[in-house]
Amino acid sequence: MATVAAILEQYPDVFVILGSRDLERGRKAVDSLCEDQPDRASRLELLQLDVSSTQSVTHARDAVIDRHGSEPAPLYGLVNNAGIGLGCEDMERILEVNLYGAKRMCDAFVPLIQASGRIVNIASASGPNFVSQCSPQRQAFFRDGSIQWDGLEGFTREVLAAQNNSQDPGTLGLGQNNGYGFSKACLNLYSLLLARENPQLCVNACTPGYIETDLTRPQAEKRGLTPADMGMKQPVAGAVAVLFLLFGQPHGSGHYYGSDARRSPLDRYRAPGDPEYKGS
Repeated sequence: MATVAAILEQYPDVFVILGSRDLERGRKAVDSLCEDQPDRASRLELLQLDVSSTQSVTHARDAVIDRHGSEPAPLYGLVNNAGIGLGCEDMERILEVNLYGAKRMCDAFVPLIQASGRIVNIASASGPNFVSQCSPQRQAFFRDGSIQWDGLEGFTREVLAAQNNSQDPGTLGLGQNNGYGFSKACLNLYSLLLARENPQLCVNACTPGYIETDLTRPQAEKRGLTPADMGMKQPVAGAVAVLFLLFGQPHGSGHYYGSDARRSPLDRYRAPGDPEYKGS
């Protein structure tokens, strides 16, 4: 919601469609966003959407077409922000939202995005951290800009099968069996694929940083600490990289950015403030 608030605040000519799986929670979010600035209501639309459901995504796309048409393409950008996984041990469920959810959204909505539009996939530093623990061969896989969807999907199925059979992830060149980090590493790889297949768009991924959200707050509670004690930042800080990739001048397409809106490697952690990654 902080990203939506920042867009509405900083870009007065932009109209935002806010997707929410739960309409009641979505309405509360809209009310909160418009509480102090009721004029925002004319630039904000709620769309019921569950990225884990192909039917829901299809209905959402059709609703956008009904309201805004399809020609010319009505959308400037798409932010894939849905995510689960911290505290969840169901890797299949995590992938269903974090990876396949983003693909469902892109399959449905890319045809509605105008040329030179933007796609921002919200990843996480957990992705590069996960890759850094993999074998050199597997690290190369997660950097492969020529990857095809069949190859990526096939590997996720192989990993799921190995997990179901209690197989050591090391046999697949993987490090710690972290479903969340694995899903975000796959999302970064999908972003490379998506950028290559859609040269008319600017497609990038980013981490919002370690932000206090419903997803991260239980980590602090579990340890008896406050979010600040854990180093979590306020939600507004998580919008920095997203807004840069939506409205700024990123270095091309098919890259991963840190929370400070600087390019970062796919296979290792780069801390905010460190020199920007210059590799290919």
